[in-house]
Amino acid sequence: MIADVLAQAKRIVVKTGSALIAEDGHPRLAWLEKLAADIAACRAHGQEVILVSSGAVALGRAEIGSAGTARLDQKQAAAAIGQPRLMAALAAAFSPHGLTAGQALLTPTDTEIRRRWLNARATLETLLEAGIVPVINENDTVATEEIRYGDNDRLAARVAQMMGADLLVLLSDIDGLYTADPRSHPDATHIDVLDALTPEHDAMAAGANTSAGVGSGGMVTKLAAARIAHAAGCSTVITIGNREHPLLALAEGARATLIRANITPARAREAWLAGHLQPEGFITVDKGAARALKDGASLLAVGVTGVEGSFDKGAAVAIKAPEGKIIARGVTAYSAADIQRIAGRQSDETEAILGYRGRPAIVHRDDMVRT
Repeated sequence: MIADVLAQAKRIVVKTGSALIAEDGHPRLAWLEKLAADIAACRAHGQEVILVSSGAVALGRAEIGSAGTARLDQKQAAAAIGQPRLMAALAAAFSPHGLTAGQALLTPTDTEIRRRWLNARATLETLLEAGIVPVINENDTVATEEIRYGDNDRLAARVAQMMGADLLVLLSDIDGLYTADPRSHPDATHIDVLDALTPEHDAMAAGANTSAGVGSGGMVTKLAAARIAHAAGCSTVITIGNREHPLLALAEGARATLIRANITPARAREAWLAGHLQPEGFITVDKGAARALKDGASLLAVGVTGVEGSFDKGAAVAIKAPEGKIIARGVTAYSAADIQRIAGRQSDETEAILGYRGRPAIVHRDDMVRT
């Protein structure tokens, strides 16, 4: 079953922890080469892969004598040293397969504030379209305790949510969820498939997967990440990562826990757009644009006839037909002031009018739900 889910996924987010990336302050190059080979194989089958990778702090700690410290400033300094080392190791691993890695450092505001979410998603989409493998890490060098994800499991889930991924693969030091910690309960039973997560599963996860001492996650954080992904229509696989070719091993039936989503990412996104966005303004369109939106098109500037309200890029807006009926809701790629300036104009005129090259659509069809 898990092999089928992996094979059918069009967009996959793979998360790997510090213990898999680093050992004694050095990158685990041999393992990274095998992971790169797996990602290259996915790409060869037409799948898009985003890698969320810990390890920067672990690779930089020794340089500033901060091994084992809990001080935020030393972790941030270690991340500044370790991040280029991490990317150099990944670049070397991907190079034999003709793949290029592109780095993106994120903080929670990048996936939770709509304007920055739009920017982050557009950047990652552009990397994927160019055939680049996005490599994402938390921006540990600048993030404070108050604005940190705290673990890359949750970051990976937010990225999967933002990018509409079909599958989130969490590479761990344990091959999935057990009814109790198998290291202290030898009779614990492995759980293969779940369709939902309950507090009972959280109780099972308590104490599991916490012995590595390098990263900040555990089985509890992986279940929290799986909940985020599940709500976004993304299935999650938790499996052991410390083996050669961890993704290939999944395809060949390696033991893992699958938390199976019951809706598609597209349907989950439609539900979110329909039920959770309170309009900050209104955009009125002409009859031609109204017909095009009904047929599933994006909203272009040429079809806009009016704007109500004062809102920024990334705001939630309602779209109205000429007679005033609301026909769609969505997230706008332009502010109200800029929409007023380009309303009724062709998309290729936008740069000359605004002074910057904006996105082709005022509201992209992927950011819109028809009402």
